[in-house]
Amino acid sequence: MTEKRMSRWYFGGIASCGAACCTHPLDLVKVHLQTQQEVKMRMVGMAMHVVKNDGVLALYNGLSASLCRQMSYSLTRFAIYETVRDMMGSGGQGPMPFYQKVLLGAFGGFTGGFIGTPADMVNVRCVSRGLCYCRVSINTQGTRKLFSGATMASSRGALVTVGQLACYDQAKQLVLGTGLMGDNILTHFLSSFIAGGCATFLCQPLDVIKTRLMNSKGEYRGVIHCLTETARLGPLAFYKGLVPAGIRLIPHTILTFVFLEQLKKYFGIRVVS
Repeated sequence: MTEKRMSRWYFGGIASCGAACCTHPLDLVKVHLQTQQEVKMRMVGMAMHVVKNDGVLALYNGLSASLCRQMSYSLTRFAIYETVRDMMGSGGQGPMPFYQKVLLGAFGGFTGGFIGTPADMVNVRCVSRGLCYCRVSINTQGTRKLFSGATMASSRGALVTVGQLACYDQAKQLVLGTGLMGDNILTHFLSSFIAGGCATFLCQPLDVIKTRLMNSKGEYRGVIHCLTETARLGPLAFYKGLVPAGIRLIPHTILTFVFLEQLKKYFGIRVVS
């Protein structure tokens, strides 16, 4: 008889919150870079600009909104993905094929992206313009504005979840299959590093469009118009902030899965087979 631990449905949200607390300054710098109309500052310059103008604590502007986003968006996508995956794997048929992981990740990410859109919009506006602006914009434009960019947020959620969850599971399965490494923190680190890179590559163009839509003051008529206006700046505009996005998303992915695996190890559901 062997014993293993299975994740509880809410572990993903908790792990994502822990990771967000560590990587929030990078997320803030990324949003500031993406919302520039022209490329004026790079990552380090933007960070120094924020600290110089508003102080060190300004790097944590919008942290509460970021945590709210994780407890809606990330909790939903992890809950859907891991619950369905564990249910399908409980029949003794072995791991799911990769294409099923991709489809499940896309569905869970799309659903989580839609549910988390209000918190995501609040997070973007609080990060880029401050809490007072965020309150005023919601009071004057109505709660409907909270779902601005929902299509892009949901699509981005699908892509990043495929990159993170599906690729993490597949990478971990392949690493363990070599027999060279056990189910330990080094394996978790390597697998999540690969997953973070995949997620960054997949979602960066959509992330730029989503951020511009959510931070707009009415200058865009819709997704197509935003896409067209961004394209006028050149193809590299879709990858504006790619380096800080990767620097933020990869550590966030690593921390999320390291925390998740530790939660699973010490507090997960015991399964004896």
